[in-house]
Amino acid sequence: MEACCFDMDGVVVDSERHWVPLENERILPDVVDAPEGEGPVASEITGMNVRDAYAYLDREYGTTVDVDGFLATYDDAAAELYDERVALMPGFRSLVDDLRDAGVAVALVSSSPHRWIDRVLDRFDVRGAFDAVVSADDVDGPGKPAPDVYEAAAARLDVDPTASVAVEDSAHGLAAARAARMTAVAYRTTANADSTFDDADVVADGPDDLRAILEARRRP
Repeated sequence: MEACCFDMDGVVVDSERHWVPLENERILPDVVDAPEGEGPVASEITGMNVRDAYAYLDREYGTTVDVDGFLATYDDAAAELYDERVALMPGFRSLVDDLRDAGVAVALVSSSPHRWIDRVLDRFDVRGAFDAVVSADDVDGPGKPAPDVYEAAAARLDVDPTASVAVEDSAHGLAAARAARMTAVAYRTTANADSTFDDADVVADGPDDLRAILEARRRP
């Protein structure tokens, strides 16, 4: 394994357990023009860039706000979640230290915009943990499930994607990693406990299992 790329939401921080109920109960009913019981659920857009999520919702359901209003709603929610509610993955700091000590490059590869990523990096003081930070904002093409963000990460790290691992918690993220020819590790939490992870090469059931999987991958 030359590199390990971590998704942010639901992996580095436990934000999906906050985003999912917030989207299902407050945000989506307010921004989507659909009869009660016929609107979208959070899992349809989990792992997508917020602009791509708006385009999807507008196309599939119709929206009650313009894109700027949609982004403002999500920015307000993100400030609350990342500044006050989310927690860092248990053991994340030591896991990254061990990977880097073993010569494995480490990247953060997220659909979130940089303004959200920066909140996490600064709050938990983990900016120095990553050799590269790639947001969907950084690519000209579409966000996850397209491979562009992972291809950009491999290019920045100067590594072979086929010798790299991506740790993801959503179907869109796993599809993006596989399309980029990386080994796709699904990270299971309480927020995605019912997911089937069809695109995963392997499933990690929590932080201890993830550590064991990555340690096995970095051995010569």
